[in-house]
Amino acid sequence: MASVLELAGVSVRRSTKLLLDQVDWTVEEGQRWVVMGPNGAGKTTLLQIAAGALHPTVGSVQILGELLGAVDLAELRQSIGWASGSLAGSLPPRESVRDAVLTGAWGVTGRWREAYEQRDLARTERLLGDWGLAALAGRTFGTLSEGERKRVLIARSLMVDPELLLLDEPAAGLDLGGREALLGALGRLARDPLAPTTIMVTHHVEEIPEGFTHALLLRDGRVTGCGPMREVMTDALVGETFGVDVGLSQSGGRWLARGRVPTSDAGSDVRG
Repeated sequence: MASVLELAGVSVRRSTKLLLDQVDWTVEEGQRWVVMGPNGAGKTTLLQIAAGALHPTVGSVQILGELLGAVDLAELRQSIGWASGSLAGSLPPRESVRDAVLTGAWGVTGRWREAYEQRDLARTERLLGDWGLAALAGRTFGTLSEGERKRVLIARSLMVDPELLLLDEPAAGLDLGGREALLGALGRLARDPLAPTTIMVTHHVEEIPEGFTHALLLRDGRVTGCGPMREVMTDALVGETFGVDVGLSQSGGRWLARGRVPTSDAGSDVRG
């Protein structure tokens, strides 16, 4: 397999704080990775590195075969799809759903004077259908629910037909129905052999879609686990990463996590 992303000895320091500490990581073509860790673990920083939006303080990064720091970033980013909740605030509330997706082809927020080819229009309609947005195409972005907005952002990120897709906490803030609808769509995407190599950041094992193949665990900027999903998603490694005693299980291809109650407390009375 060809390497899509390679990090070697990557560290990122801001003032006195070390955000990433000697990270080695290789993502190969066709893999679907989840990046997990507690708040402040360095997940978003890692995703910014993968997007070419941030340079490491130390170490080397290759994205799609190009060395970061020796490549035209504008050209490189045309091959990277990015979906983040932070982008939602940049999209004009009165923009139609169709245009919010379409403008992803140019990487702009808000329809202006840019010209689109027929293939862009056709791809927009296809993505609207794939992500259950066809009936919402004429609605304005500002009137959508949180779950609908997340699906618009992902459809938009796929407009460039990326080789690498980066998803920053796509299920954050969704209710149960919205989360399950989104994870179902992400699972279908993950199982599609023609879909781009994907990296998704999340805090919760319950938000890992079916079809994801690998996991990277981070704590305090350091890698605590990295590799195939079944080798990394263990009670010991996940517990170490989040600092809890946890039991993991799988059901229907999805992961579940439950904290373990200490034996000494299990039979104690609750008074108050």
